[in-house]
Amino acid sequence: MMILEYNSWKMKITALEEYGLRCMLLLARRSAASPVTLPEISDNEGITLPYAGKLLMILRKGGLVKAVRGRNGGYILTRPADLTSLRDIFTALGEPVGGARHCGRYTKEKSPCIHEEDCSIKDVWGAFAQFINEYSQGITLADLVNGKSNSEGAPLKTAKI
Repeated sequence: MMILEYNSWKMKITALEEYGLRCMLLLARRSAASPVTLPEISDNEGITLPYAGKLLMILRKGGLVKAVRGRNGGYILTRPADLTSLRDIFTALGEPVGGARHCGRYTKEKSPCIHEEDCSIKDVWGAFAQFINEYSQGITLADLVNGKSNSEGAPLKTAKI
């Protein structure tokens, strides 16, 4: 898991999201020349072959990558890096912040939150989700490949936990 820090706010990023993004960055850097094989992805990112396969399957189902068959096969992006946003990637890898199942994920309950009808923080979560979604929509893979971390040019701090 990773924590992103920007000014005074922090956001946890799951391992699936972190490694999925790293795979996408590798493809953005290298797949223009030729497809990247699953073993190359595994080796470059320091993850097991089965985990790399799981990530690429999720990204493929999300429409972000495609498999190229044959001797020189591997994985490539389905569209240019400047047309693929962080929001696209995080949406493919999991539910967006503030999604329909957000509260259920954190209460560990299968039933809806007892405050669902009169939730006093629903609007706050909605505004936060809108901010994250809009902000992440403005950052592309090309921005990250070119060293631009955010729309203001200031780098995001990260910490592994």
